[in-house]
Amino acid sequence: MSVNSFEHYFLSWSPDREKLSRPYYLSLANLLENDILSGNLAPGTQLPPQRELADYLGVNFTTVTRAYDLCKERNLIYGVTGRGSFVSSLPGKQLKQSGKNVIELGIVNGFDSVRKPVIEATENVLKKGYLEQLYSYAEPSGHIHQRAAGVRWMAQLDVQTDISHTAIFSGAQNVISAALLSLFKLGDKIATDFFTYANLIGTARMMHIPLVPVPGDQNGMMPDELEKVCRNNKISGIFLMPNCSNPTTITLPEERKRDLAKVIRKFDLILIEDDHDGALRNSDGHSLYSYLPEQTVYICGSTKGLCSGLRVTFAAFPERFRERLLNGLHLLSIKTSSLDAEIMTELIMSGKADQILREKRELAQKANSIFDSVFPECADPGKQYAFFRCLPLANMKMDGMQIEKLLTEEGVSVHHSERFSVHKQAKETFLRISISSAENDLRLQQGLEIVKHSLFSGI
Repeated sequence: MSVNSFEHYFLSWSPDREKLSRPYYLSLANLLENDILSGNLAPGTQLPPQRELADYLGVNFTTVTRAYDLCKERNLIYGVTGRGSFVSSLPGKQLKQSGKNVIELGIVNGFDSVRKPVIEATENVLKKGYLEQLYSYAEPSGHIHQRAAGVRWMAQLDVQTDISHTAIFSGAQNVISAALLSLFKLGDKIATDFFTYANLIGTARMMHIPLVPVPGDQNGMMPDELEKVCRNNKISGIFLMPNCSNPTTITLPEERKRDLAKVIRKFDLILIEDDHDGALRNSDGHSLYSYLPEQTVYICGSTKGLCSGLRVTFAAFPERFRERLLNGLHLLSIKTSSLDAEIMTELIMSGKADQILREKRELAQKANSIFDSVFPECADPGKQYAFFRCLPLANMKMDGMQIEKLLTEEGVSVHHSERFSVHKQAKETFLRISISSAENDLRLQQGLEIVKHSLFSGI
């Protein structure tokens, strides 16, 4: 609550306090963007000093500072030292000139505007006295204290391991590539969902490892179908994303996990478990690793949710895979950046990682509510923390690439299900829509409305 009365005090911009919602800095930035782009604030207008606006709204000074900083990144306002902040003469022009006018609903950036804790962690790392010891080829699987941080992080995801069976990779894709390279041979077959991680499809093709799609239902891959596939084919491994599978958003129920684990154990399949969403869901569910610790390479992909630009992922594995998997890591990348791994370690050990997840959960909830309001037929309360959603397509005469191209021309980038299809003649088609990459709520709403209008116009 403000400590001063603004009844007779002029503010060049006085947003409605009732329109603010958490996170306040983001909704305040969106209100400012709306007033600038609508013409309510003319170019050159001097904005209220940050402390005065904070007092007027009854929020923290840092809230206004973050909102102003975000609008500066969007090229909506600029600052003059000693004078204050002003509305840009050509707001948004720089973004369009740099090719960013297309609303990004394709690539999943994971609300990467949440950067302050990462910057703080980076600053803390740079102050450490042992920093120079990190700049060497030593500890290719990660320094001991870094792997210990990974062990601690994975423990909350129902993965019990130790530093001897944990390694640090340069992202989930790096783990997948190392696993395919070191644990499988030319011609080995891997079972997957009909729609799965696009980079797995590309990497498997490059390594001449066939992927065999297994039918599923609304609860994911069906155990009896997996058993049937294993009996009719010589299957060596299986790839699963049990939490919010990319691209379908399906999460395996506990009973389905147990039943799949029985089949995987029965046929002694090598399981690659990519858990990119477990920490974000904050669930008490079991990992597949907990059922099959001697057969599983567990990819702690949820670290991408902390900062997608930090290419750091922890992996847990049994002793039987240790030597081969670490050899694969060495052949592909020698080791992961020790500096990036140290920043990730600082995030985890300082508690900033939990702070980031809390903030991103709030952003995800709001983004999902926006998606559900535009496409109520797809509303699903179970997807409240998802970073992307699926929009089913029916009776479309154009192929996936044509649909993507047309929507791009309309100003929106999306990804069609063809990118993720193991079987190219899949009957089901949909758009995977990232709701975590559109810069702000207004842009997300605009992008979704464009998609809706374009679809109803008969793409």
